[in-house]
Amino acid sequence: MLKGVLYSGIPSREELQNCSGIPSTERMKKGRVANIECLQCIPCNPCESACPTGAIQLNGRISNMPVLDEDKCIGCGKCIARCPGLAITVINAAYTDSSASLDFPYEYLPLPEVGTEVMAVDRAGQIVGPALVRAVYQDPEVSGTHVIRIEAAKTIIEQARAIRIPAGKE
Repeated sequence: MLKGVLYSGIPSREELQNCSGIPSTERMKKGRVANIECLQCIPCNPCESACPTGAIQLNGRISNMPVLDEDKCIGCGKCIARCPGLAITVINAAYTDSSASLDFPYEYLPLPEVGTEVMAVDRAGQIVGPALVRAVYQDPEVSGTHVIRIEAAKTIIEQARAIRIPAGKE
């Protein structure tokens, strides 16, 4: 079976290992940082334009994949909702002593309420563990895409990419 984003819509392990937008585990442990899983060379640059510190660069060509300078990234999240491919999250592995946070784009209704218990899911939609919705916000310059922040165990945060709201909790 062929693997990878072009065949299944889900990035393969090899694609993610070669992605220039993914911060190191050490950087994630220092606090909020962008995680850019953009794997296709297409003309697109909203993330680069949105970044106030220049941490996201396309290196001169609009069709290049973004490169993250993890030392410049302040984890502001301005890039999340601006990515039309929904390929950007912000990870904070230093959220608390035992938990981490994940901010990710969300385009479904109804929006979950802060404090809602949800299930964190991986790139394939498989449950990786429980999480708690900590924030729901929208960039005033971006319509339609909200950003959800969840808190989950540090052991699952590098796999978690979205949520599943349990039936009856919507």
